[in-house]
Amino acid sequence: MSLPEELLYSKEHEWVKKEEKKVRIGITDFAQDELGDIVFVELPEVGDTLTADEPFGSVESVKTVSELYAPVSGTVVEVNEDLEDSPEFVNESPYEKAWMVVLELSDESELDNLLTAAAYKELTEQD
Repeated sequence: MSLPEELLYSKEHEWVKKEEKKVRIGITDFAQDELGDIVFVELPEVGDTLTADEPFGSVESVKTVSELYAPVSGTVVEVNEDLEDSPEFVNESPYEKAWMVVLELSDESELDNLLTAAAYKELTEQD
């Protein structure tokens, strides 16, 4: 399982990359592996407001449909349009090509609630 050290992680299996006052969000390698082949990704629109721990979209695999949960609160400033035509990027490249949204943070302190790579690895080993 690939687990970049510089990222933060949620208990719901999203990753967060801090970029100045914004964050880039996607799902982890562990999550995509559990889901199987991704066939469809539903994402919010630019301008939508996301609330931490609330659903903001879904990924559909050949096995199931799974909700995406916002790891932090903020306003969507960018959406990865490539996933509309190429949902398989989630399986092929969960940390590079398959980022899902970029948020302008509404409360930077929410980042403190996220897990380090080591803590996330521990969590996945318990599952």
